[in-house]
Amino acid sequence: MNDTTYRRVNSIDELEALYAKPSKASVSKELSSLNKYYRKLIEASPFLCIASEGPNGLDCSPRGDGPGFVRILDDKTLALPDRRGNNRLDTLKNIVTNPRVGLLFIIPGVNETLRINGTAIITDDTSVLEHFDVNDKRPVTAIVITIEQVYFQCARALRRSNLWNSDFHVDGKTLPSPGTLIQSASPDFDGKAYDAELAERLAKTLY
Repeated sequence: MNDTTYRRVNSIDELEALYAKPSKASVSKELSSLNKYYRKLIEASPFLCIASEGPNGLDCSPRGDGPGFVRILDDKTLALPDRRGNNRLDTLKNIVTNPRVGLLFIIPGVNETLRINGTAIITDDTSVLEHFDVNDKRPVTAIVITIEQVYFQCARALRRSNLWNSDFHVDGKTLPSPGTLIQSASPDFDGKAYDAELAERLAKTLY
């Protein structure tokens, strides 16, 4: 259905009129740099999503490793290793052309998340990369983020989704496999062969 079918909200004033004013807590929790408590959330997090925008559009990409895999350089600066992936480089290309990024840190079992907005650069500087060696393997680059806004997101979204409740976890076997998904977009692709080799390939290329 074409989105012009729906009544549109066309101004900030019109939008704000539909909602109550933000609470004092939701505004006062925002900082322009890390404090010792927000540091603890980053140090405990093994997973985040990073959003970026470039000439070809938007990207939101998952990043993960051991807890604290994002290195805190100082209260305004983070370093995120670019571990092995699919080499599409969507996020990195975006940052090269537009430095603005948004990060959402998630901690397993915790319903509060941490949001950071700021600017980023891509670096291949050894002084940064040497801190990210794993199994004698070093990432090619890292993303260095300068923090402009940091605040925690309340628990409602994760509580509503029952994200950590195992009673609601989905059996992956009931969903299309990675090979099936690729083949659905590229019919000549051998999805079964891809799936058969997937576990071994992931184990060999994790870092």
